[in-house]
Amino acid sequence: MDLPLVVGVDGSESSMRAVDWATDEAALRGLPLRLVYASLWERYEGAALAEGLGRSSEQIMADTIVEVATQRAHRRNVDVKITAEVLPEDAVSLLLTEGFGATALILGSRGRSGIAERLLGSVSLTVAARAHCPVIVLRGSHDNQARAGRHQRVVLGVGDPAHGEAATRFAFQEAAERGVPLEAIRAWRCPAHESTDHPLMSGEPARLHEQAAVDILDAALHMAAADHPGVEVHRRTAEGPARKVLLEASTDADLLVVGVRRHEPHGRVGMQLGRVAHAALHHSACPVAVVPQRG
Repeated sequence: MDLPLVVGVDGSESSMRAVDWATDEAALRGLPLRLVYASLWERYEGAALAEGLGRSSEQIMADTIVEVATQRAHRRNVDVKITAEVLPEDAVSLLLTEGFGATALILGSRGRSGIAERLLGSVSLTVAARAHCPVIVLRGSHDNQARAGRHQRVVLGVGDPAHGEAATRFAFQEAAERGVPLEAIRAWRCPAHESTDHPLMSGEPARLHEQAAVDILDAALHMAAADHPGVEVHRRTAEGPARKVLLEASTDADLLVVGVRRHEPHGRVGMQLGRVAHAALHHSACPVAVVPQRG
């Protein structure tokens, strides 16, 4: 059974645009779409109000938001199978739970809190940092770059090969489904203490670090490329901080894919965002897929 794409909706413009994007993605992948709304009205207003005095304004609003989102998705693509539900949980807990049964979670960059567009909402950030499935955050809404297929390119930030296998597979799958090239980028830097002013040695440290980046790219892409022979792959190394390199690449990409490593300290399951993923979620010019590495 195919796991659905799950969208968290809250009535904001950002979440409704996530519905649009997710509907296109579901059609592309042949997956069902699930829309969820987190509402604590039952807990806050009590069972007596819920059962004896009719529906509260919060419940009416929740049902309306879910209905509008469902109709919007149907209008966008009538062939996508859609389910929708209002659940009595806080947003973060609901989305993390839904993530265990999802192909991916798809979220807007911010909710109804009025936070500036350039900043990421706390729910999206927390879910991206802790979910057990890929989380796609719809960055780029300030200039409508979240429209699927605008640039015909998926970008993969290649980090540590030991911790990025899942992200690499995800990026290849996205490129294959869309029928677009995949640009895999590995950033590198030459530490200052390795530089030299000797005219015969000035380029050697940089060359060695660049070659190491090439080797990492080849190692990271080898298996996934063999599994997706139809995907056109462009390998690129770039000198500079990974955050800066990937943010620049996001300006003409349809999707930026980054991997994150899940930590399990003292037996407690959790996942932290590295600096690269954190920067991408806050500042990318296109949607960002944060893909956790299991194990």
